[in-house]
Amino acid sequence: MNAVGSYEVRTRLLYTSRIGTVFLLLIDASIWLQRPDIVDFHHRVQPIPGPFVQDIYDFVVVGAGSAGAVMAARLSEICHWDVLLLEAGTDESFLTDIPFLYPTLQTSRVDWKFRTEPSDRFCLAMKDQRCRWPRGKALGGSSTINAMLYVRGNPRDFDAWRDLGNPGWSYDDMLPYFLKLEDMRDPRYANLSYHGRGGPISVERFRYHTPLRNHLLAGLEEMGLTNRYGEVNGPMQSGFAVPHGSIRNGLRCSTAKGYLRPAAARKNLHISTKTMVERVLIDPNDRRAYGVQFEKGGRRYQVMVSKEVILSAGALNSPQLLMLSGIGPRQELERHGIRVIQDLPGVGQNMQDHVATGAGGYTIRPPPGSPPLAYDFGDAVGVDTLRRFLFNEDGMLYGMSLCEVMGFLNTKYQDPELDWPDVELFLASLSDLTDGGRFGKRGSGISNNYYAQVYEEQVYQNSYMVIPMLSRPLSTGWLELASKNPHDHIRIHPNYFDNPKDMMVLIEGLKFAEALANTTAMRNINATLLDYSRSACRASNFPNKDDFYTCLVRHYTQTIYHPCGTAKMGPVTDPMAVVDRFLRVHHIGGLRVVDASIFPVITTGNTNVPTIATGEKAADLVKAAYAADLRAHADTLRECKTLHTDYSAKAMEESQAV
Repeated sequence: MNAVGSYEVRTRLLYTSRIGTVFLLLIDASIWLQRPDIVDFHHRVQPIPGPFVQDIYDFVVVGAGSAGAVMAARLSEICHWDVLLLEAGTDESFLTDIPFLYPTLQTSRVDWKFRTEPSDRFCLAMKDQRCRWPRGKALGGSSTINAMLYVRGNPRDFDAWRDLGNPGWSYDDMLPYFLKLEDMRDPRYANLSYHGRGGPISVERFRYHTPLRNHLLAGLEEMGLTNRYGEVNGPMQSGFAVPHGSIRNGLRCSTAKGYLRPAAARKNLHISTKTMVERVLIDPNDRRAYGVQFEKGGRRYQVMVSKEVILSAGALNSPQLLMLSGIGPRQELERHGIRVIQDLPGVGQNMQDHVATGAGGYTIRPPPGSPPLAYDFGDAVGVDTLRRFLFNEDGMLYGMSLCEVMGFLNTKYQDPELDWPDVELFLASLSDLTDGGRFGKRGSGISNNYYAQVYEEQVYQNSYMVIPMLSRPLSTGWLELASKNPHDHIRIHPNYFDNPKDMMVLIEGLKFAEALANTTAMRNINATLLDYSRSACRASNFPNKDDFYTCLVRHYTQTIYHPCGTAKMGPVTDPMAVVDRFLRVHHIGGLRVVDASIFPVITTGNTNVPTIATGEKAADLVKAAYAADLRAHADTLRECKTLHTDYSAKAMEESQAV
């Protein structure tokens, strides 16, 4: 039966996937003709070709993601500092701007396509029992492919960083950087003291919402769980609210759009895309970074630095580059024949991630004769949807399908008096039924067999999903090299549920979903848990409800792709610390790490905004380190001149001739 079901899924997807593909191609082509605001031709980054790369820069930033783009933009504000930004991916595509299409970006050309190592403890429903871990491979990094949810975290998170031996990183220290990066455009919140105006990252509410949102909010009101301030970045994090996003005029505002495009024409900032950094060059005698080696266009380059190399390649690639450069656990480096320059056992360790489950799917039945309450695949790929997007700048493509409402809760395992929730929940106006497996199934990596067991018989039915996410996991994982070839992906061991309490907390999230479905508001639309009777998690196998939910979580495990902590910040007395509070790599000169890998502990909520704020703070730390240099050039500290460099074939020939 299962084999036949799996075949049916493959066959149906073979035919129906073409509809989604054609729709995406149609949107992409139409944007060229009708949406110059998305094309943004005059402000997009013009990458520097290899022959124009200088031999030496003041700073080289590796990775143009959520923190790296910030570093490059802020450091190049100093006009006499030459900055080179290296990015393995390309520019953002037109489709990355569109909120509704965010699930289609996973496994696309702007995704690194990481997968975890197989496990018998989680991701059992996924192909080869391996979780997909999307990571952005483009200018803007994961801010270019994420769900755009604007969440700072909890003040206690940053106070915990300080208390772990990192003075200067408390919430009071970080708040100025949250304000600096933010351009709050929601008039209800724009003038509040704890929000910023005029920063590079625009913050708005998503423009489109399904009718289901009102039913969800009504159910939450019945339960007494709405946030009294109407948002999760205010005086209280607990409770549910309609989310804000990193959005500008209804479209994604990545760090590429917010930071790099305004800075891209500076003559002292060179941005190189399609550039694979292979290692940091470190003098083994004085243990100081003096450059980087990278491959671009089939040619290998070595570029020197007069000041610093800054690794902002993310929580997976930054530790890999450290190890490939001779910095990391001695045993791991020697296993791959890498010369050990500095034995730092914490590199690649302490990995934390916000593990979640997609098992909280529910079907709904609106009243007879009424339109769909949740997202409908036929409507989503319809002509009217495209027309509204192109000409009215509204409609379904402006919606965030996976989070119409978001919230934070204290489960029974957390002190109810503390506003420090241990579970975050995303209320989505669709499920894996909605698109028949075209994008959601592929993004999460669900196997055809599992899809056949749980979803196929109800495919395309109106539905929603409650996605509970563990806010502060107790389990930590690790990374290890596959080889010393930089093109080989790092091996990821997330170690989910190593601590049993993590599973217990996540189960409470599924119990919340059940309670929500039992409110009057949701019973009125016949909210019903998906049918698992054909799967290994059939309820009849588990008289105990917790055991049933445990089975669901172990099968449909997913990341909210927030890995962090793999090059953690801490004092030199901490044997597992990799960088100090100035983000300088311990015992190595001229090298810093600036991205989510430095988080000592994961934040309560989505990690993109804290990562951007980390970039803002790090830029100030670097500027402070060279205060004497800045004072010496005080008369030149003005707006940097721009230069529209000619990268034509003729100019390239002239450059090579010289």
